[in-house]
Amino acid sequence: MTRIASTFAGKKDKALIAFITVGYPTLEATLEAVPLLERCGVDMVELGIPFSDPLADGITIRQASFQALQNGITPAACLDAARLIRRKSNLPLLFMTYYNPVLTCGPELFCAEAARAGIDGMIIPDLPLEEAGIFETSACAHNLDLIYLLAPNSSEERIRLTAQRARGFIYLVSVTGLTGMRQELPPGLDEFVARVGRLTGKPLCVGFGISAPEQAAKLSASVDGVIVGSSIVHLMGSLQDWQPAVAEYVSSLKKAIMPG
Repeated sequence: MTRIASTFAGKKDKALIAFITVGYPTLEATLEAVPLLERCGVDMVELGIPFSDPLADGITIRQASFQALQNGITPAACLDAARLIRRKSNLPLLFMTYYNPVLTCGPELFCAEAARAGIDGMIIPDLPLEEAGIFETSACAHNLDLIYLLAPNSSEERIRLTAQRARGFIYLVSVTGLTGMRQELPPGLDEFVARVGRLTGKPLCVGFGISAPEQAAKLSASVDGVIVGSSIVHLMGSLQDWQPAVAEYVSSLKKAIMPG
């Protein structure tokens, strides 16, 4: 059983998954952030590999990715960062990346290097399930969970196929749009979660647009995990002394999704 699967096995409370961009605002900040997030109750961390054309990301993560690239962060630097983080933390770690860096390296080599660095899973938003066979084979060979995404407009056929091939958890995209902080949860989200839940027993985690503890609390009643990224990235980039603000914010999210 992978670290990601173990997070959900027999777990009564809901998982809090945090996203940060590797190298933003600095590489040192990334190395400090993961242990801090772990102390504040985060159950899993997505490490975003900076990319020049992050199609699924809103303005906050786009700007963070651009700045990280300006800082000289490469996929190789992200692998080095993962190795350093793994020495300090036992949390499940996922790479969130687009497929171009993977293809440039080669799927087999990328998976092998990621596994050696201590990575447990991959999220690749622009890799359709229908075209993921080669990468999925490499990921499985190195005991990496390839996390598939479903959107509210996903057909029943796609949901069933995703449920069959999913490892770790299924990432439910709350909106058919970009990542980013939103004031309100989109209408129909409960129905979307219920529709997927009827077709699979795999853990379901919701991301895209979740920023307030109240939103996380509402969602936690129907899913197994809540994914938050843009708000954390924003705090890290906008405050010189970002650690206390991130700690307070993440602790409030964890408290909001705790049962009872």
